[in-house]
Amino acid sequence: MFGYIIINKGDMKFREFDIYHSYYCGLCQALKERYGKLGQISLSYDITFLVMLLGSLYEPETEISEAKCIAHPFEKHTLRKNEFSYYGADMNLLFTYYKCKDDWEDENKLTRLAYMKMVKKAYRNICAHYGEKTRKISSLMRELAQEEKRQNQDIDRMAGLFGEIMAEMMAPKNDEWSGSLRSIGNNLGKFIYILDAYEDIVEDIKKGRFNPLKKRYEDPEFEEEIKTILTMIMAECCKEFEKLPVIENVEILRNILYSGIWYRFDMVSQEREKKQAKEKGAENA
Repeated sequence: MFGYIIINKGDMKFREFDIYHSYYCGLCQALKERYGKLGQISLSYDITFLVMLLGSLYEPETEISEAKCIAHPFEKHTLRKNEFSYYGADMNLLFTYYKCKDDWEDENKLTRLAYMKMVKKAYRNICAHYGEKTRKISSLMRELAQEEKRQNQDIDRMAGLFGEIMAEMMAPKNDEWSGSLRSIGNNLGKFIYILDAYEDIVEDIKKGRFNPLKKRYEDPEFEEEIKTILTMIMAECCKEFEKLPVIENVEILRNILYSGIWYRFDMVSQEREKKQAKEKGAENA
């Protein structure tokens, strides 16, 4: 999927990492059970966060077991799996399908087209099972694609659309917590969309591809402006998270929301700073 909603392993206790990894492995197992090896290919850390958040909030019965797999063929590792592992598996495949569709339409990547065809039946089954939810996600995806084709430079509008998409995924039920879950999803969606555009901006300009930050990139305060926007978005996201009565695994979830999610931004930002310093040094030489 996106690869942005990840942990900061350096700030985690060993036991916390083991628990996190067991949910990741449980999601992998759920993907295998529902969609075979094709499903496992779509495994993502983003959805692991979703599974852990929903599991910690709703506290369903969770199966803890041990198993070997392709990634760990010689020793057993712990799996944690519950009803949200299967919900996560469905959402994982759904969003991977849309990502492949986007890659095929934008860059004609044949591998993405091939994967889409292989999971088409599973995609249709997911759409049929979740009904209104997947219809809304599909409609928002189409609207986002249309705006991108129009080269829409309104980043608030574009990020807002992806925020609505993530809000739908984040709230599987309509109950007292769905409002906060939707808000968390909405803000994560905005954050991911802007961060993805930020990360790709140089390459997109070079290759003449659409990027909603092209106009802003000309501003000398671009880096600081994007960081400020992302900080405000995550402040709202974390505020909504803290409203939820989450106790189990709360420190792991905080690690992701307060630290891990910034990994890619920090990495890209530092690389650009080094490059600019090097170029400035060459000019002064």
